[in-house]
Amino acid sequence: MSTIREGGTAASTSHRIRSVLAIRPFRRLWGVTYLCSVGDWLSLLALTGLVTKLMDSYQWQNFSLSLVVLTQLLPGILFAPLGGVLADRFDRRKIMMVCDLLRGGLFISIALVGTAWWLFVANFLVGCCAMLWIPAKDSAVPNLLRRPDQVETANQLGLVMTYGISVISGAGLYSIISGIPGYLHLQSTDLDFRIATIAVMVNGALYVTSAILVATRIPELSGRIATANRRRREQGEAPGFFAMMSDGMKYAGRTPLVRGLVVGMIGAFAAAGAVIGTAKTYSNSLLGGDSTFGLLFVAVFAGLAVGMATAPRMARRLSYERLFGVTIVVAGLSLVLVAFAPHLWVALIAVAFVGASAGMAFLTGLTIIGSRVEDAMRGRVVALVQTLLKVVLFASSAAAPLLVTLVKTRTVTVFDHPMQVDGTRPVMFGAGLLAALLGLIAYRQMDDRRSEPILSDLMAALRGRGRRKGGVLIAVEGYTRQDTAAQARRLADALREDGRQVLLASDPDLDEQRLRNLLTTADLAGVRAHALVAAAVRADVVEREVRPALDEGAIVVMERYVDSPLAHFSAAGSVEPREIEGLVDWATGRLRPDVTVLLDRTPAEGRASGGALETVEHHWRVQRLLTEMASADPERYLVVDGDGTEDEVAERVSSALLPLLSRRAGTVSRPVAETS
Repeated sequence: MSTIREGGTAASTSHRIRSVLAIRPFRRLWGVTYLCSVGDWLSLLALTGLVTKLMDSYQWQNFSLSLVVLTQLLPGILFAPLGGVLADRFDRRKIMMVCDLLRGGLFISIALVGTAWWLFVANFLVGCCAMLWIPAKDSAVPNLLRRPDQVETANQLGLVMTYGISVISGAGLYSIISGIPGYLHLQSTDLDFRIATIAVMVNGALYVTSAILVATRIPELSGRIATANRRRREQGEAPGFFAMMSDGMKYAGRTPLVRGLVVGMIGAFAAAGAVIGTAKTYSNSLLGGDSTFGLLFVAVFAGLAVGMATAPRMARRLSYERLFGVTIVVAGLSLVLVAFAPHLWVALIAVAFVGASAGMAFLTGLTIIGSRVEDAMRGRVVALVQTLLKVVLFASSAAAPLLVTLVKTRTVTVFDHPMQVDGTRPVMFGAGLLAALLGLIAYRQMDDRRSEPILSDLMAALRGRGRRKGGVLIAVEGYTRQDTAAQARRLADALREDGRQVLLASDPDLDEQRLRNLLTTADLAGVRAHALVAAAVRADVVEREVRPALDEGAIVVMERYVDSPLAHFSAAGSVEPREIEGLVDWATGRLRPDVTVLLDRTPAEGRASGGALETVEHHWRVQRLLTEMASADPERYLVVDGDGTEDEVAERVSSALLPLLSRRAGTVSRPVAETS
């Protein structure tokens, strides 16, 4: 009986989240992120409340929130590059632990010293620690995951925790602490000051707890970077601080992917700063007040949430490299529409599109950094993005109000509706055009499929179709070559009997075995050499047979396409899975099957060479890895019981797959001649 792991978007999202949270080190880091994020939001409220108690002047009290935010924002401009270099040079776990201890101690010192000047100094130092902590944490996350395709889900979970759960928890915790006098019916002249001090002390305790958890429960944060750097220092090859910073800037400049990412981020942050600087005045131009400003605020954040939630689905239809630039262009054009919006409802829709596009771009950018940037450079790239965020956002939000004052307010009538035109609209218009232009430049830098028109690719993605025009790629995977070869052949025959034109791609293992024999003769029979051979053969088959057939609309059946070799090499343990996955992505041009048939067969001792126990254990590890791949992406996998005779298994595959292909009949067009 076949097992079909096919579900809707909700089921797919649920499977991905569970597969990521099943990784113990990441789950613990997620908990640490919760503690630190609650501390960040609680500090904003607690320090603002405390500073108003420490200042007697009414004017200074009005600036309390701005001063607290400014002293936390300034370190990002000054110290983010330092954090990136440290994250790429030293043990990331130790960096996070020390920074959390320093942050906890600084918050406790604020409560003990009890002066306004030390509050701002300590808050500035806390911001410096955060700028060292963030690159270390973000660059370590991909190393805790099993596969690069989990980076996006991990980023989603991190954003939900930082800007969702933690915000509610931090505000709720502050409300509980602030309400203590009312709960206990206490009265005292300095009670409010004491309550504010307690909130700051609790904030310090959160960071100390985080440091303890990082030090004792997540040793995996140290990762390969600590070992590699220690080896370089022992060999006297460790570069200096300024050399590493220079290397990071050169890497960003010479790598089109990172260069496009940086250009796109500048456009996105500049537009965001313009919106922040003009939002309040813009709501007045719509002849509204605080309620209009509130609706615009809700619309943009609702759009952000929708964009981050739908980004994974769009990424399955459009490559990350294309999706990033396109979403920034759409955000810029939506902001242009905001500038011309004559009615509130038009502005709300356009602002929601700005938020959704920005959410997709932000999550896509983080995923690109986590999955495409090499580990040795990731900390510096994260720090570069953090620096851009702070500098560009600060400059843009400060310049926007100044530009608004240069334009006089006018009232014009559009469709019998009076509209107040002030400086906010030209500023938003210019910011939108700038974002669209830089997004287009980023797209041209990062586009990985220039031979295919973007408009047709984008329309196919919006219609819910994949990136190909008509073909369907079916992969047959399993832990033994005999099973996959037999079932791929039987499946191709069944599809032809069903009236379909099918290409059974030439078996790469034949040429691969011949090349492996050559490598063995040349004493180059290691796992890395075999992995290179497997990648080379598959690259040739994909380029010469698979892609042309898919472009012409054929159904392509191919055995042991990617997953089985990847699982075998990963189970061997002598090569990092991320290295194998990167090699496979490069060899196949990230071409993934539409459907993967996984033969779920119980490894038997008789199937091992010579009945060796080690080989059977290796097969068990391979089968477990294949099952985990299927669980992480249930929409693309068809898991079939592989136990039984060849005829029985073939019947299960056909009965499960043929109805699935019938529902996707619109995908296949212009079939090619039969090839075997």
